[in-house]
Amino acid sequence: MAKVVVPPVPRLAVFLSGGGTTLQNLLDRQAAGALAGVVACVASDRDGVAGLDRAAKAGVPATVARRKDHPGRESFSAALAGFAESHGADLICLAGFLQLLAVPPRWENRVINIHPSLLPSFGGKGCHGAHVHQAVLDAGCKVSGCTVHLATNEYDRGPILVQKAVPVHPDDTASTLAARVFSAECEAYPEAIALLASGRVSVEANRAIINPK
Repeated sequence: MAKVVVPPVPRLAVFLSGGGTTLQNLLDRQAAGALAGVVACVASDRDGVAGLDRAAKAGVPATVARRKDHPGRESFSAALAGFAESHGADLICLAGFLQLLAVPPRWENRVINIHPSLLPSFGGKGCHGAHVHQAVLDAGCKVSGCTVHLATNEYDRGPILVQKAVPVHPDDTASTLAARVFSAECEAYPEAIALLASGRVSVEANRAIINPK
């Protein structure tokens, strides 16, 4: 089994594309002493998003790296990885980051993502945000939830670290379901970071093995 090596108090690079609610959750937990890590830097692939404002308010260095400014996905991803490394990051946290990151080999099993469904259901290219929640409702699912997984070079296909389920109510809309799922996400992402920081995670055949304490 390949062991995932992350320092006990990892420095986190948070990549986002929008409002930064997941970033804010991590920052709030850090301020409360309830996060097994420190947000070291933030990157967005879009200008002017609220997530950048949240980073600025918290005094966290941030940058914008736009996919169209790079000749290819590998160049774009290398620039982002280089930014993370320049701030001493140990773990990249994708938090509503809508671009597919080409994970450099040196970052293998040190990039994590959160997805608003119970993968492998309702995942893949184009499955994000309200699209996911509406698809869950259209399928008549009785439960939904969120998944934190190690990111690979395919959308939503990496080894699963943490999943949390929530009920789907008969009168749910995409927005009411999204709010319930986000509450679960606020617990799941810090839990996954803590698991990695504990040194208990190994990876075998695209499965994350959580070893005993």
